[in-house]
Amino acid sequence: MYTINITGHHVDVTPAIKDHINEKMQKISKLSDQITSVNVTLIQDSKEQKAEARIHVPGKELFATASSEDRLFHAIDGMIEKLARQVDKHKNKQTAGNHKAAVAS
Repeated sequence: MYTINITGHHVDVTPAIKDHINEKMQKISKLSDQITSVNVTLIQDSKEQKAEARIHVPGKELFATASSEDRLFHAIDGMIEKLARQVDKHKNKQTAGNHKAAVAS
């Protein structure tokens, strides 16, 4: 299991936002069991709302960001989709590397 750290710059991190992020992170945790930690930063400026995240897996740090002019939840959803693609790609590279090593022996 891993920890999720959520911080906000000019954003109040409400229980609803925390629950939304935790629920969406379940999707990513199903893709890989090697995640060690997740850092999410929520940013609001005058024009847009932005969500950024860093996921730590052994040997790699994955980063994704998304923004929305309308709602913070849209930015969070976009960020989660990007992270899911990166985690899946990383997992597939790991599997392919392990498979090639087994075939070479």
